[in-house]
Amino acid sequence: MKTDKFWNFSKGEDGDRVLRFDGVIAKDSWWGNEITPAVFRAELFANDGDVTVWINSPGGDCVAASQIYSMLKEYKGSVTVKIDGIAASAASVISMAGAKVLMSPTALMMVHNPLTVAIGDSVEIQKAMDMLAEVKESIINAYQIKSGQERKKLSNLMDAETWLSAHTAIEMGFADGILDEKQTAPVAEIPDAVAYTFSRRAVTNSLLDKIMPKAAPQAEPQEPLKPQGIPVESLTQRLNLILH
Repeated sequence: MKTDKFWNFSKGEDGDRVLRFDGVIAKDSWWGNEITPAVFRAELFANDGDVTVWINSPGGDCVAASQIYSMLKEYKGSVTVKIDGIAASAASVISMAGAKVLMSPTALMMVHNPLTVAIGDSVEIQKAMDMLAEVKESIINAYQIKSGQERKKLSNLMDAETWLSAHTAIEMGFADGILDEKQTAPVAEIPDAVAYTFSRRAVTNSLLDKIMPKAAPQAEPQEPLKPQGIPVESLTQRLNLILH
């Protein structure tokens, strides 16, 4: 079975271990795949010491994210997560494993409901719905442990597919600080206008507002066009000269 390796271990400048997630978390589901999770676990526990986890991922397989989260929580060394681009969907779950989560001032985090594809009769569809409900509850567990937010609020954030700026993520407990704080104002001093949270509904409404036809603006009255070209009389005279 082919290993779907979507991570990379390396050594940092200070000698600490560095783990990077760039791109999709497990392009192919590793549900039932015994090789890929075993390889990841073997690499993670091959050495000891603190680990810095860099994340720039749109998400992916929630099963893979769940196992990676559990492995990182089990790891004996200190785990620091640094989000330099985006930690969306399943990637946001992995980021919750950090004892400390730091975000770039321009980074984003996104939480939403788990997704799947189901085919079958009403019984099979209901099974899929029940499964998604349980998966959602398991994801909320990770968010709640890190943020301390109420489950109902976390559920609502997932329903709305919520995007969080670094400042908002810190305020809500999903993150602990901002990368490169020497060049960034302390969180308490950042104006409220800098923090932003938006959802799929807001994006959809904005898009619809742009593409919906609007009444054409009233054209300003224009002066009558002045006739241009050669007068008819002049053309007639020229034709007569040619005929003669």
